[in-house]
Amino acid sequence: MGAMLRPSEDNHLESARRQMLEEHLRGRGIADPDILRVMAEVPRERFVPPEHRHRAYADGPLPIGEGQTISQPYIVALMTQLLRVNRDCEVLEVGTGSGYQTVILARLAKRVYTIERFLELSATARNTLGELGIANVEFRVGDGSCGWPEDRTFDRIIITAAVPDFPPPLTAQLAEAGVMVAPVGQRAMQQLTVADKFHGKLIEKYTSSCRFVRLIGKHGFPT
Repeated sequence: MGAMLRPSEDNHLESARRQMLEEHLRGRGIADPDILRVMAEVPRERFVPPEHRHRAYADGPLPIGEGQTISQPYIVALMTQLLRVNRDCEVLEVGTGSGYQTVILARLAKRVYTIERFLELSATARNTLGELGIANVEFRVGDGSCGWPEDRTFDRIIITAAVPDFPPPLTAQLAEAGVMVAPVGQRAMQQLTVADKFHGKLIEKYTSSCRFVRLIGKHGFPT
């Protein structure tokens, strides 16, 4: 189970959570009431290392081990909003990381399938989601740039690490009229990009500049 918090820590986190919602999310254009509700309910402090727990709701990324980060709350909310998730959607997430984006999606979608390159991160995320009672998620460890190992399609795909372009295996696994969101670009800077699939092809729209860790894999960046 998660570590118990002292009353002063609990008060600090509650205040920081309210600031996140009002300033970092609503104040920057996150308007979807379901996303705001879920991000208010999910204890983000459970997804960061103990030494960074006091900064769980800060407007910036935090390290989670293996050279990876948990994205700032605004980016998580923005990518989720761009993905246009609903309760009928089956979502593929590439890059489980801490599991925070995973649980936000799981609270909004029918089912989430998530792939992580690092076994330890995947196992920690699985344990945390289990402790929170999240049961509609399937986990895999492997090269997410190659897509889900089984032959199937998804209504939504989210890539939570930088890619030079949308990986062809993921484009193939995106259902017709589906939506894919990813930070697309080079190592130093990317564009947060939304792609809608029509007649087998992606129609891309760039939204804002961003900076993510790289997706390492056959259809991502080399090691």
